[in-house]
Amino acid sequence: MKILALDSSGLVASVAILEDDNLLAEYTINYKKTHSQTLVPMLSEISKMLSIDFSELDAIAIAKGPGSFTGIRIGSATAKGLGLALNVPLIPVGTVDALSYNLWGCSKLICPIMDARREQVYTGIYEFQNGMHKIHREQCAVSVSEVCTWINEMGRDVIFLGDGVPVYRERIEELLKVPHEFAPCHMARQRAASVGVLGMQYYQKGIFESARDHKPDYLRLSQAERERLEKEHAKN
Repeated sequence: MKILALDSSGLVASVAILEDDNLLAEYTINYKKTHSQTLVPMLSEISKMLSIDFSELDAIAIAKGPGSFTGIRIGSATAKGLGLALNVPLIPVGTVDALSYNLWGCSKLICPIMDARREQVYTGIYEFQNGMHKIHREQCAVSVSEVCTWINEMGRDVIFLGDGVPVYRERIEELLKVPHEFAPCHMARQRAASVGVLGMQYYQKGIFESARDHKPDYLRLSQAERERLEKEHAKN
């Protein structure tokens, strides 16, 4: 089984192709370009390097969100277009869930944090038990102080990762009362390979959808939607 995996939910653009238990290729960029500039050329390059035609794909795993509204839209639109053209299903994978999978096998709590702006982060709390991915807190948008309260109450060692770490590291150090670490750079950002591995598992469980039915999961309203609602509320 071949799966194409995409993640453009944050600053990183990442593309991977997996075949059964093999990661055939992964292409990741985290440098000053928009996903509209990088994603399609990355797909073309990875296809050429592997001499794989996308018609060979069985499914497409896509980071469904949360994350950057623009990045998620670009990724979802790319995946939908490919899925419709190839007539293959899409496998939606939570961005935060996939981030936690970067630390597969870790015995400590895992807490990805993505900067959601407005004093919030996209986060969740996870761990691995006997190789199984356990979700203690499903992905959500909350304040860093609330995240630290949850972890302090759990009383467990924790590892943080994600683009929210540089933004909120000092605040975490101030609030957290349990032993904690921060993942190194090669584990700390979105990876399409993690989206693909989780996607493969979901597919085997029958968790997938048609490209036509796929919708991103933003978790929050966009700034434009919030401003519209605020204006409507002010008029009333």
